[in-house]
Amino acid sequence: MADQRLKNSVGIWGFGAAATRFMPGGYHPDANSTGVLEWTHRAVDGLGEWLDGLEFHYPGEINEHNYVKIQEVCGKNIDVYCLALGLFSNPRYALGSFINPDPGIRAETIEIACRGVDLAAELGSRFIIWPGGEGYNYPFQINPADSWSWFIDGIAQVTAHAASKGVIVLLEHKNSEPAMKILMRDIGMTLYTIQKVAQKGVDTSRLLINMDWQHLIMNGEPLAEYAALLMAEKKLGHHHANSGWGAFDDDNMVGALCFMETLALAVELRLGDYAAGGHRIGFDLFPYTEDAVRAVKLSIQAWEWIWDLAMRIDREKLLEARSKSDAVSAYQAVLAAMGMDDRYLSDLKKRRK
Repeated sequence: MADQRLKNSVGIWGFGAAATRFMPGGYHPDANSTGVLEWTHRAVDGLGEWLDGLEFHYPGEINEHNYVKIQEVCGKNIDVYCLALGLFSNPRYALGSFINPDPGIRAETIEIACRGVDLAAELGSRFIIWPGGEGYNYPFQINPADSWSWFIDGIAQVTAHAASKGVIVLLEHKNSEPAMKILMRDIGMTLYTIQKVAQKGVDTSRLLINMDWQHLIMNGEPLAEYAALLMAEKKLGHHHANSGWGAFDDDNMVGALCFMETLALAVELRLGDYAAGGHRIGFDLFPYTEDAVRAVKLSIQAWEWIWDLAMRIDREKLLEARSKSDAVSAYQAVLAAMGMDDRYLSDLKKRRK
């Protein structure tokens, strides 16, 4: 497990108003009156040396008209690592963008996404497609065959354009919200999407997967196992780090929940030498009632501690235990790295007398 630091990138949306349907003005309403440049200042100034890069939604948070100003705020040491297609928050696309029943809107979506890819190419960024609005809310609402056909065709056109520009496209799944049933709802359907795009003759070597941890947790999908499988298939392109209770997309601070699952993921990323490829850990956080700078900073620090903790696990003992499917020995190796080692157990035994 190579000792190499993973750089990070932080979603700028975590510094917004944190609106919910019960608090449409957000828990931080002052952010509504400032805008993305002020959010960027807050992230850059507040996180300082802890920050390597930022992520923005296109065309709402970043676009052809403001990207230079955003870069000026970021300075030389912080880059725009990802652009994410952000049409889901526009009421024009309430019935979807790639799968909208209006062919004009579908064509418009592809045009906008390709412009976003062009900007990503200029910035040296990746381009995320999170199809949160591509789905349905009721049985009988859509024709599934048509919707899937339109979706695959749209992703294929954007992917082909990105391939011509040398831009990595990252697909990010989720099971629900804002559409109650999103089409690309799990890792399997994401790989299915990539497979169908490839069958159209499109170069999918740069069509990778962004693992949003809470999206997997909501599905009961195992973080470590799926990361290992995606690395083996050369399809793991990025992460959105967070945590949650499992029933909703909480986007809580890293390690606050599902701690062992997060540590197991860090172990797999180290075993797979994930950092060597120039990959990063992105942070998709939504501090509803917390101070955004403090919550994001603590998440970055918690992840780096978890990343280092994974390095401290006795690799030989862990791999030996895994070779025998010996859960007890594997768990002992993990707990020893966390402080439950022979010395602690000896002291504990003395205190029990």
